[in-house]
Amino acid sequence: MDGSKKRIVVGVDGSDHSRAALRWALGQARLSGASLDAVTAWRYPVTYGLAVLPGELDMENDSAKALAEAVAEAGGGAPGVEIRQLVGEGPAAEVLLNASKGADLLVVGSRGLGEFKSAFLGSVGLACAIHAKCPVVVYREKDSDDATAG
Repeated sequence: MDGSKKRIVVGVDGSDHSRAALRWALGQARLSGASLDAVTAWRYPVTYGLAVLPGELDMENDSAKALAEAVAEAGGGAPGVEIRQLVGEGPAAEVLLNASKGADLLVVGSRGLGEFKSAFLGSVGLACAIHAKCPVVVYREKDSDDATAG
């Protein structure tokens, strides 16, 4: 390390799993003296036979508001932790991988808002674990309905 401040990137999509990952990443930033980049991604919906013009939806602004709410809920005013909120357009994995360039750690939740919510590891988490140029934590908070081993 060149002496520069450590940086942690965390993906936030509004799901309970990403909020848990955000809380964990915030705690890790406090412990390690790192700054935290909370990152969310947005895309215009793919529609068939329905014209949605980019000006008709303000997805970037809506995503920024949702991210700000998640950061505030997680303790966004954490003393000593610099938190940046970044909103990127494009596929979530691509946005996170780009944001994590030069980072010390990338944190994602184990599942997000995609179709396969029951999967242990979502497609974004898998893509990040495979392609990131820094260590990746796929954070999984124990669910109250998880089966416990005997």
